[in-house]
Amino acid sequence: LQLHHSGRYRCRGLVSTWLSSLVESVPVTVTVHGVPLSGVSLLAQPPGGQVTLGDRLVLSCAVAAGTGPLSFSWHRGGSAEPLGTGPNLELHHVGEKDSGHYQCRASDGDSVAESPVLNVTVL
Repeated sequence: LQLHHSGRYRCRGLVSTWLSSLVESVPVTVTVHGVPLSGVSLLAQPPGGQVTLGDRLVLSCAVAAGTGPLSFSWHRGGSAEPLGTGPNLELHHVGEKDSGHYQCRASDGDSVAESPVLNVTVL
């Protein structure tokens, strides 16, 4: 079900008697409401956001509720400029410069919700 499915609906049917006739129901109005974004979470692999220098770090963003389609962006240190888009952010060979506070933002086109901040530490 999508938001554009809102509208007026009715059904029609052919009633067969000795004299067939087309019968139509009373129209009903259906309104589809969007679900606001909520429950944005951020998961890290390895868990806890502690990663060894040169290893791989994968961050995943999940949304518990919300009407799609959803878009994602990744931010470090409160920067407005995104590091990446999509539900996952993968850093193949982490360096010391990759340490910091990471956050994912999810948007449904009308609203934006943010995950809690994850502190990534490069060991």
